[in-house]
Amino acid sequence: MPLPHVTRPLVALAAAICLAASAHAGMDDFVAGTVVPDFGKYAPVDGVTLPADTHFKVAFDVSEAGTADAISRRLESPARFLNMNAAAGVAPGNMSVAIVVHGPAATDLLTAARLGHDNPNAALIAELVAAGASIQLCGQTAVARDIAPEDLLPGVTLSLSAMTAHALLQQDGYTLNPF
Repeated sequence: MPLPHVTRPLVALAAAICLAASAHAGMDDFVAGTVVPDFGKYAPVDGVTLPADTHFKVAFDVSEAGTADAISRRLESPARFLNMNAAAGVAPGNMSVAIVVHGPAATDLLTAARLGHDNPNAALIAELVAAGASIQLCGQTAVARDIAPEDLLPGVTLSLSAMTAHALLQQDGYTLNPF
């Protein structure tokens, strides 16, 4: 049934107001968290909370390297995960995060001495480690790229392989976070 002639302008006005309100939303709505305070901004979602007894054991697989002059978005995602879930009511002690790095992303874990320039991910890695995240570099990648343990940022460990790390994490109850 068509809308009466008088109602059409009101419907158009309501639609314009709704569109205008959503047009103001965006990256400005993202806020810093409390678990990894300098990284992993998230957007609060009104009315969404998680039960206080929620527990997470989540593995992140990172193979895509960030650019040489910016923080890796792949490495920042676990920080966002920790921050947004803590804000939604999950105690930081109820969240375990493991980051398994392999392939080209290995460069994001290297010291400035090894890189020959500052690593933009160094502070992020330090905050993730301080928050209790496990960061493992695939040993097969390390050998293939001639990366020694002393080339890695503090807190980063070597695993036999990314495949082995994920298998062990799954046996320990971790789920794999899809990117």
